Amino acid sequence: MTKRTRRSFTPEFKEQLVQLHLHGKPRAEIVKEYDLTASAFDRWVKQHQNSGSFSEKDNRSPEENELIKLRKELDQLRMENDILYPCRAQESRQR
Repeated sequence: MTKRTRRSFTPEFKEQLVQLHLHGKPRAEIVKEYDLTASAFDRWVKQHQNSGSFSEKDNRSPEENELIKLRKELDQLRMENDILYPCRAQESRQR
């Protein structure tokens, strides 16, 4: 069994294929003609229906965006603590 190489497709290409499907061309025909995986094509159709965008960033829910923001903030605060805590400990020893 040969392993497929990972290919990337432009948003314009994805949009064209989704439009073909929405205008009546069968999914199986599109997948076969363009040598796609059915799951990838289904994901494109779902993304188009949900937000009209193929960018992962654009397809996140507000809750997911908030979670990502909070995780970044937590990482930043942990890093600051890792830097500042040893300095504070050293200051208290010097007094």
